[in-house]
Amino acid sequence: MQEFWFYIELGLQHVLDINAYDHILFLTALALPFTFKSWKNVLLLATVFTITHCLALVFSVYEIMVIDATWIEFLIPVTILATALFNIIDLKLQKENRTIWFHVLATGFFGLVHGFGFSNYFKMMIMGEEDKLAPLLGFAGGIEISQVVIVLLVLMLAYVVQTIFKVKQSLFVMVGSILIILITLPLLYETFPF
Repeated sequence: MQEFWFYIELGLQHVLDINAYDHILFLTALALPFTFKSWKNVLLLATVFTITHCLALVFSVYEIMVIDATWIEFLIPVTILATALFNIIDLKLQKENRTIWFHVLATGFFGLVHGFGFSNYFKMMIMGEEDKLAPLLGFAGGIEISQVVIVLLVLMLAYVVQTIFKVKQSLFVMVGSILIILITLPLLYETFPF
């Protein structure tokens, strides 16, 4: 059981590590357009991301599907950029209420990409171990707990900025998305595989 908690802690540290800010950026971009009032949409997206993220971990760890790390490292900033751009585009389409399903599909695909990104790190950690399931469940649990923490922090920030400082939600989403894009562009350049 102690080993299981070790892997939970490892998953927590992996996401919440400030040097791994690409994960934090993606989750922030994902949660940015939502508030506590739209908790059902946030729950739906978080669930889809968690399921696809865990599937990618399982596929990679059990070598059902292996993807070149170079492409994954490039696709992670692409997912961040795409999510932030979608937030800006979605500001114009918000009244139609159809965009959540595109968001769900994109989040599912992005969950796979991020899961494969985590899997490379995780496979190095368990190299040589026979039992992969317990460490896998612990690591995935730690990652998911940290993701919930980040999403809740973004929702609390949105609440404070929009309620106390009376900033319109559209301005909050626009400024936040632009900041995420500006931070992500150098990552995209650094990981470009060609």
